[in-house]
Amino acid sequence: MKPESYTPISPKLNENEQFFKDAIGVGTSFDLGVRKLNILKTDVHLYYCNGLCDTQYIIELLEMLVQVNDHERQSVKLPEIIENRLVHQQVNPVKSLDEAVDFLLTGLILLFIDGETKAFAVDVRSYPGRSPEEPDTEKVVRGARDGYVENIVVNTALTRRRIRDERLRFEMMQVGERSKTDICIAYIQDVADPGLVELIKKELNEIKIDGLTMADKTIEEFLVKQGYNPYPLVRYTERPDVAATHLLEGHVIIMVDTSPSVIITPTTYFHHVQHAEEYRQSPAVGTFVRWVRFLGIFASLFLLPLWFVFVLDPSLLPEKLSYIGPNEKTNISIFVQLLIADIGIEFLRMAAIHTPTPLSTAMGLIAAALIGQIAIDVGLFVPEVILYVSIAAIGSFATPSYELSIANKIFRLLFLVVIALFGVPGFMIGVTGFLLFLANIRSLNTPYLWPFIPFDPGAFMQIIVRRSVAGSSIRPSIVHPQNKQKQST
Repeated sequence: MKPESYTPISPKLNENEQFFKDAIGVGTSFDLGVRKLNILKTDVHLYYCNGLCDTQYIIELLEMLVQVNDHERQSVKLPEIIENRLVHQQVNPVKSLDEAVDFLLTGLILLFIDGETKAFAVDVRSYPGRSPEEPDTEKVVRGARDGYVENIVVNTALTRRRIRDERLRFEMMQVGERSKTDICIAYIQDVADPGLVELIKKELNEIKIDGLTMADKTIEEFLVKQGYNPYPLVRYTERPDVAATHLLEGHVIIMVDTSPSVIITPTTYFHHVQHAEEYRQSPAVGTFVRWVRFLGIFASLFLLPLWFVFVLDPSLLPEKLSYIGPNEKTNISIFVQLLIADIGIEFLRMAAIHTPTPLSTAMGLIAAALIGQIAIDVGLFVPEVILYVSIAAIGSFATPSYELSIANKIFRLLFLVVIALFGVPGFMIGVTGFLLFLANIRSLNTPYLWPFIPFDPGAFMQIIVRRSVAGSSIRPSIVHPQNKQKQST
């Protein structure tokens, strides 16, 4: 049975033209147009969407079509002649006007022949965009300088360049009733778990929305149903080498057109604390960098709450560390100082994002040199508050995942509130509740704290110590790969 929206192509070109005028505004929208030709005494209409097509390709095709009048005499086989003269690698027949509209708005050109009930779609798309360049959020000292861009075709090519495996699959679908956004699911056929692939396809097919203006972020919210949980349940990357590595491990990658970030699924908490730089250095250096990063993440989450606990109960400190804590009384409680300073750092971060680059350096100097020192001099803050808030902020910046750093900041503030209300027991209750909260999170049926909970000694050691590539021959069990061996032995 044909779908309800199925509208067959009429053999009369004027009826098809009227359909395009009524349906998508050809003749009204300046970027939608039609070029009318006469080939072997038969009318041919070429429809295009200006801005999404490569004009040079269209000119070459028009030249080939016009030359038919000089070299051919039989008009009976005109459809076959035209199809043969469309010198392009992607020429597809179209049998319905609804499908033709989708192709046209995607950037393909359409050729309609008078008296024929099928048209030809030629892929001459050339989307506006930038060239691949190193992403700002995932820079490395050594390594590739290319990165994903907003063009999904370029992104698949960057991935294919790194994995030239005949079993690498890129499956395309469209989501969004009005936007019809292209979404690509990438996986290696004999490695990725078929159940995971089918689950992701099912979730994507069930998305009902007008458009995906926020691209991958909207897809994430439909896919993992995160709600108000601040912790990221998928990992984003703009580096093709990172995406290729996860594909070889058995993960599934989701690419969304117009977004330079790709979604890696499934992921755990520990996927968000790793960085490409660790694998661009030797195992010893990579392990050292990883431990320093772990220390920064721990400081961003627990340093301020621990210091606040010691301020409230100095007896918990050993005698040699008794100097920790404010040595002078202030008019403002330490809790309020911590909140003001911590939120003030967030003000600076937002200001840095929204301030033009030439002015951001001056803004940082003013904030650090003037506001910080003056706040101490007037008695708004004690120096230790500024010190520990700054260390916690640096730890947040050292967190590879931006989403994870913000989530840790939210829970850091919650720890401070609980400690202010209940003292030392509040800290213990807060940390316990925090671990239970993370342990109960599941992303696409994947335990969020794996390999810590449930405990997997081998996998946990690979999190703690960066092993050499030659020594890592087993794929992570969390993705349930079909082929567990990375390399032949």
